[in-house]
Amino acid sequence: MNTDTSRDRGILSPADRAYLLGEREMSHDQSARNAEARIRRRIRDAILDFDLLLHTLSAKDRRQVFDEVATDPELLDGLRAMVAFTYVGTKEQGLDFEDVLVPAVRNSEEAYAAKRFDATADVEVTFSVETSVKENIREVAASLQAGEPVTPGALFSLVMQGEYDPADHDEITLVGTEGVDDQFLARLAEYLEADLERVSDSRAVLGR
Repeated sequence: MNTDTSRDRGILSPADRAYLLGEREMSHDQSARNAEARIRRRIRDAILDFDLLLHTLSAKDRRQVFDEVATDPELLDGLRAMVAFTYVGTKEQGLDFEDVLVPAVRNSEEAYAAKRFDATADVEVTFSVETSVKENIREVAASLQAGEPVTPGALFSLVMQGEYDPADHDEITLVGTEGVDDQFLARLAEYLEADLERVSDSRAVLGR
């Protein structure tokens, strides 16, 4: 998660970022509600702006926006977060994410073929999600309380659930880290303000 509040204004102003990160207190409940309503409006207006950007922003400007996506981890994380935010938001409202993703990819591929190759294209998009519920969040929290190791995925789920703060622990042992992206572990460590130590391929420690 990018916690730099001093960046230039995007959807959020620096003050909005500070509020969401708990670094800015409001003097009244009404002020907090006003800030939250303002943030919601900006997000919705930004989503609507993408329709305009897709059809009017020049290819040169679009390429410059994404110029460093392969070398800038923060930009790549931001793109993933955009998709995740959309996925969660549509899922919560009962809208199948496939209804968003498939037409977007199909139309983009058709437009790309027309502009790049001066040709039409038949596009088949397959999107499938299979979810198996595993560990109970309370059991993961209990494991941490007992000083027992947890998997990176379980720790991430605990962070996302939000009711229990893993940052209260001075040291967390992670197991089952083989095949886990180092950047994912680094982001967990950064979010918890901890140091990451790779003990072995299958084990890591987050500590202070």
